[in-house]
Amino acid sequence: MVRQKRRLKFLVEDTKLRGWLFERLKLAGITEVKIDRSINTVKVTLSVARPGVVIGRGGSGLEELKKAIVTRLKSPKLELQVVEVKNPDLSARLIGLRLADQLLRRYPHRRAIAQILEKTMASGAKGVKIMLAGRINGAEISRKEKYFKGSMPLSTLRSDIDYFEQPAFTKMGYVGIKIWVYNGEKVSQ
Repeated sequence: MVRQKRRLKFLVEDTKLRGWLFERLKLAGITEVKIDRSINTVKVTLSVARPGVVIGRGGSGLEELKKAIVTRLKSPKLELQVVEVKNPDLSARLIGLRLADQLLRRYPHRRAIAQILEKTMASGAKGVKIMLAGRINGAEISRKEKYFKGSMPLSTLRSDIDYFEQPAFTKMGYVGIKIWVYNGEKVSQ
């Protein structure tokens, strides 16, 4: 019973920390936060597209972030590691945030999606699927639009598919964005 309570406390703490990190490091292009806990240490691994934004000049940004995380976690020992994302054009999260930003700036949605599809496929993806739903381009009646390029085997369990959904709160209303990126099949060893 005590273990379950402690595990629940850690889960809530980790979820709050993840949300806070995604909000704070938005400009760094954060894609993933891994939190590993041992008996008295916490290891946080951040996968970001632009690690220089997180690290700062001479590592000052990293130390500041470390202090903020320690106060939030109430943990004496913290290991913070920043890992660069090798190809940010294959991350569904970064693609979704970029598309949401373009829709907020009233960029034509078909042109933005065409550019994203081309760039993602050129980066080595096997397939991309983008779905928009809501008041697209400020239309009075909401609608759904789907865009595909390549293959998208959603029924195959060993497929390496990255998925992300993001709302875009435009001036005309809410537009939901869903993105699937197929990176090939997972090879089990």
